[in-house]
Amino acid sequence: MNIDISKQELLKKFGLNVKFARMKKGLTQEQLADLMGIHLTYIAKIETGKINMSLGKILEIAKILKIDINKLLYID
Repeated sequence: MNIDISKQELLKKFGLNVKFARMKKGLTQEQLADLMGIHLTYIAKIETGKINMSLGKILEIAKILKIDINKLLYID
């Protein structure tokens, strides 16, 4: 992983990983939000890199999307 990456770039890349994993599962943002018990706008903010999530929430997303957490956190 590139340690010279900025926080904002990292959040954007993580958000894209979430978006692609969600879409691969055939879920809308609204469906993912419902499964997580959070508001739709929170998912939109995650996917656009505007939210710095806790590790607990990242793990929750990984479990809901049935994806290895490392794939969500992978930044090339």
